Amino acid sequence: MAPITEVEGRRLALSNLEKVLYPATGFTKAEVLHYYATVAEALLPHLRDRPLSFLRYPDGPDGQLFFVKNVPAGTPEWVTTAEVPRSEGPARMVLVQDLPSLMWAANLVTEFHTPQWLIGDPGEADRLVFDLDPGPPATVVDCCRVALWLRERLARDGIEAYAKTSGSKGLHLLAAVRGASGERTSEYAKGLAVEAEKAMPRLVLHRMTRSLRPGKVFVDWSQNAARKTTAAPYTLRARAEPMVSAPVTWEEVAECRTPARLEFRAPDIAPRLQDYGDLLAPLLDTDRPPPRLP
Repeated sequence: MAPITEVEGRRLALSNLEKVLYPATGFTKAEVLHYYATVAEALLPHLRDRPLSFLRYPDGPDGQLFFVKNVPAGTPEWVTTAEVPRSEGPARMVLVQDLPSLMWAANLVTEFHTPQWLIGDPGEADRLVFDLDPGPPATVVDCCRVALWLRERLARDGIEAYAKTSGSKGLHLLAAVRGASGERTSEYAKGLAVEAEKAMPRLVLHRMTRSLRPGKVFVDWSQNAARKTTAAPYTLRARAEPMVSAPVTWEEVAECRTPARLEFRAPDIAPRLQDYGDLLAPLLDTDRPPPRLP
C-alpha cells in the first residue's frame, strides 16, 4: 500500500516514492514531492484561483505525456474545483488553493499550467505573457536580447515586465494587466511581437511557421488567448533533468552569455528563494493596481 501522510490535517496516499522520474540524474518521485513542499510558499500564490491544466508524465519524461484539463478521477472531495466556461461547453477543473492540494497534485507527477485569468472573472485577463522560443541554432541567449527589447517597449506603455525561464530552452515574460479580455490582450501582444520583428528582422519571428524558425526567436503572443495556458512559475518540467521554470533577475538576463547561465534545476531553487525571494511577487501585489492596456 502507498504510505499515508498528513498535510495540514488532510490525509494523502503518496505512491511510488522510490521511482526514478528523471533517469539522467536519478531524481526520484520522493524528491519531486520534497521539491514542491519546499517551494510551496512561493508557488501557491501563482496557482491560487487559476484552473489548472496538468501535463502528466507519471513514468518520467521518456514515458507517456498527456494533458488533463478536467478534474481527474479519484480527486479527493476536499480539493477545490470550479466550473470553467469553454467553447464546447462548461467543464470542471481543479484549483490548487493550499498545500494539501499541491501535494496531492504533485503526487500525480505533472507540470502545472495556468491561464492568464482568475476563476472569479474568466472574461478578463490579469496577465500578459510572451513565450520566447528559440529555433536552433538560436538559444536562450538570443531570447534574452529579445526580452530586453520587449521590456523596454512595454515600459513605454507603463507596463512592467518580469522574466522567468521556460524550464526548457526559452524564456517567458510576464506582466500584470487589467481591464482587457483575452482577445484584446492577444491583440496587443501580437502588435508588440510584430514590432519586435520589424526592429530585429534577422532575429525575431512573430509567426509560428516552422520553416521560418531556424536561427530565430519566435515571440509567441498567442498564449494570451483565454483558452491557452502557460507553464506556471516554479513548476518542474518533463525534461531529461528536473528543470524548473524559474524566475530570473533582469541582471541575469542582460548578462546571459551561455545557455547554461539560465538553466535551473530543482536543487537550485531553494537557495535562489533565500537569496532573492519570489522575483515574481510584484505580479501578486494587490496594493498596486496593474496598468490597463493602451
